[in-house]
Amino acid sequence: MSLAPSRSLFFLAFLAGALTLGASFYVEYGALLRPCFLCQVQRLFVATFTLINLVAALHNPKRSAVVLYGLASMGCALLGAVTAVRQVLLQNVAPDQPAECWPSLQSMIENLSFWQALRSTIKGTVDCVEINWTLFDLSLPEWSLLCFVAMLILGILQFSRLFFSQSLGLAKR
Repeated sequence: MSLAPSRSLFFLAFLAGALTLGASFYVEYGALLRPCFLCQVQRLFVATFTLINLVAALHNPKRSAVVLYGLASMGCALLGAVTAVRQVLLQNVAPDQPAECWPSLQSMIENLSFWQALRSTIKGTVDCVEINWTLFDLSLPEWSLLCFVAMLILGILQFSRLFFSQSLGLAKR
């Protein structure tokens, strides 16, 4: 059995990432919503995921490289999901507990070291707490989380297909 379906799954993952990136750029430039720092980090993970899957689809890798590409893309999706969960949690903080954070990314860059800025980013910025756009009653970080979960499912599907075919003895080495 050839790994042609792997190439198709990588291309499908690339399309999913490209559509997600396109949607994020539309929301920024079309709807004129400025992304917070956590949104930018999530966008970086989506872009990396998309690039990895594009390279994998064009490369047409063998079995071992399929595993490496799959692990790399699932790692990006998992890290993106973690940042999206963090932002969802920040947005759902009780109103009597204000976010303990810096006012903006620009202030962090000007006043903090890299590690202090990273720590502040994990805590969240004021921009990350605001919910200024929803679709079907889901905020942007919640939509982002759904996209990352879908990307993880694509990766799991890729691995289950690989290991299922190996257990049946269908894959060539």
